[in-house]
Amino acid sequence: MKLENITDVFFDLDHTLWDFDRNSALAFEQVFVKHDIALTLPAFQQVYEPINLAYWKQYRDNKISKLELRRGRFRDAFEPFGMRFDEAQLDALAVTYIEELPKNNHLFEGVEETLEYLSERYRLHIITNGFEEVQYIKLKNSKIDHFFRSVTTSEEAGVKKPHPDIFKLALQKTASNPNTSLMIGDSFEADIEGAHAYGMHTLFYNYRKEEFTHPHNTIETISQIMSYL
Repeated sequence: MKLENITDVFFDLDHTLWDFDRNSALAFEQVFVKHDIALTLPAFQQVYEPINLAYWKQYRDNKISKLELRRGRFRDAFEPFGMRFDEAQLDALAVTYIEELPKNNHLFEGVEETLEYLSERYRLHIITNGFEEVQYIKLKNSKIDHFFRSVTTSEEAGVKKPHPDIFKLALQKTASNPNTSLMIGDSFEADIEGAHAYGMHTLFYNYRKEEFTHPHNTIETISQIMSYL
C-alpha cells in the first residue's frame, strides 16, 4: 500500500539504518583486546544484548542517567562471568567502547540503494536517542550523511523518543508537517508509538521479526520501504 502525500521521511539511526549489533560486536572485540579480557564474544553478547536493551529503556524513561547507563550495562554483563570492575575501570571500558564503535560502519542490506531512491523524492532526516558525540561520526563514516537534511538528537532536544517534544523539535527544524511526515524505526515504543502520538505516519522496521499484533505498517527489510513510497 502506497503512502500518499508524504514530503518528509524521518529515520531512526541505530538498529534501523546502522547495523548496531554487528558494529557493536566488532567494537567489543577491540575492548577485549585492549583491556585483556578473556571472554568469547558470542557468550558475552548473549548476556550483554538484553541487558543493554533494558538499560536503554530505563534511559529513555529518564530513570537512569547517561553515566549510569554506560556503567551499569557493562557491570551487569560482566558479573555472570565472575568479572567485577570498579567505577574507574567501568569508565575506561566505556570510553574504549565508544571510541571503537563508530570505527565500524556496517549498514543493513539495502540501505544505500533505498536512501538513493528516497532522496530523489523526499526530504530525509534523522531522529535519534543515541549519544550525540558518536551519531554524527557514524553518519559520516558510513558515508550516508549527505542524504539527510537534518539530524535531531535526544541530547539536543532535552528529551528522548517517545516524548513528543523531540518530534516537535525535529519537525520545527525542517518546517515539516506531521500529517505529511513519516517516521521509520525499529523501536515500537520509541519510534512508532511516539511518532504516531504526535500525528506522524509510521513504518515499523521489524528486523527482529517479533510477533505481536498492531495496526501499523511493518517491514522486515529496508528495501521494502520502497513499496510504500
